[in-house]
Amino acid sequence: MSESKRISNLYQSIYNGNPWLEVNLVHTLQNVSADQAYKKVNPNLNTIWEIVNHLIQWRRNILRRVQGETIITPDHNYFVPVLDSSEAAWEQSLQSLGKSQELWHAFFEDFQDADLEKIYLNNNHTYYEHIHGIIQHDVYHLGQIVILKKLL
Repeated sequence: MSESKRISNLYQSIYNGNPWLEVNLVHTLQNVSADQAYKKVNPNLNTIWEIVNHLIQWRRNILRRVQGETIITPDHNYFVPVLDSSEAAWEQSLQSLGKSQELWHAFFEDFQDADLEKIYLNNNHTYYEHIHGIIQHDVYHLGQIVILKKLL
C-alpha cells in the first residue's frame, strides 16, 4: 500500500471510521443539536459549532495549499461567531464538513507519494507535514468537542 493511501485511510478513520483513539468526528457530532452546538459553556471557550466551522475552513485551506495555491490565513484564524443558530444552519455546517472529507478523499485518489516531499513556499513545510498537520489539527479539535459535549 502506498504512503498516500495509508494517510488517506487514517484521515478517513478519524472522520467516520474506527481510529486508534476510539472516537471520530461523525459519531461525536451525530446527536448534537443546533442548540447544543451553539451553546457557549464558558465565555473563554469556543462552541462546538465554532470549532466545526474552524475545522472546515482549515481543511479547505490545507487542501488548497497541497493543490498548489498560495493561501493567506486570516487574522481570526477561522474562528468566527455563528450568526444563524437554526437547525438548518447546523445541518449545513455538518454537510460542509462531510463535503470537505469528500474533497480530501478525491484529492488522495490521484495524489502521488513523490508529491509528499513538495515544499509549500510560504512556510517551507512539505506537503507531508501539511497533510499530517491537518490530521493532527482535526484530532486536537475532536478532543475539544468531546470535552465540550460532556460539559453540556
